[in-house]
Amino acid sequence: MKAKVHITLKSGVLDPQGKAIRNALGHLGFEGVDEVRQGKYIEIKLAETDPAKAKARVSSMCEKLLANMIIENYSVEIEGERALAAS
Repeated sequence: MKAKVHITLKSGVLDPQGKAIRNALGHLGFEGVDEVRQGKYIEIKLAETDPAKAKARVSSMCEKLLANMIIENYSVEIEGERALAAS
């Protein structure tokens, strides 16, 4: 079973890398880009066959290691299921 994890900064948290990307896009001629927020994408292959248990396990991984819960949000999607937002 495959889990897809998207980790993003919470709104209000400064994103210097996103700002650098926005500036670089402007220098390359891509005008009209007001804001860029960057994040992380992680794929995890699990031996678990129960989607609910897999989602709970990956959520625990996010809260303990993958995401900084003070400044980041995460969402978990298990093989074709709709994303579960947890933040």
